[in-house]
Amino acid sequence: MADPVPDPWKEHADSEAEPWAPIMLLLPDGRQRLEVRLYDRRQDDHEPWMYLIGAPLWQHAGGGAIEPVEFRTWVTPEVLEPIPGVDMSVVPKHRVTRDPEPAPRWGWVTRPKARGRGLIIHDHDCEHVEGGGRELGIEEALDAMLRPGAEACTSCDAAAVLVPMLQLGEGYA
Repeated sequence: MADPVPDPWKEHADSEAEPWAPIMLLLPDGRQRLEVRLYDRRQDDHEPWMYLIGAPLWQHAGGGAIEPVEFRTWVTPEVLEPIPGVDMSVVPKHRVTRDPEPAPRWGWVTRPKARGRGLIIHDHDCEHVEGGGRELGIEEALDAMLRPGAEACTSCDAAAVLVPMLQLGEGYA
């Protein structure tokens, strides 16, 4: 009698119990189906539901031997079919909503020069604007650059952005 085929999920069964339910996976050829384990269901904001499945496979174990393993991957519902009578309520279900990222802020801040007259214009994220300063939009920052004694900070993006913008306007007055 041949040796019994090892159970590819044995290592998972022996470890701390992880909830799962059997479900059928439609294989890419469109005709074959494989029973797999469903471990998790997740939806991020307005994205489609995704399902974490585990499929039994074989892998090379060295010395010509093979051993059973479980391959886990996320799939969409189109490739899954519920098995009649299987209770899916044991499988975790998560809806993840993410706070929208704030729109990037492209602003400028003026600070008086340490000595003398004039001001320095910084990007709003510049380390040299701790403690605040007057906030400006792009047009106000360009106007401020034209004042006597004004300069753009070279430690942030101010000089790299504002100076070339001013040079673009030269010759068009």
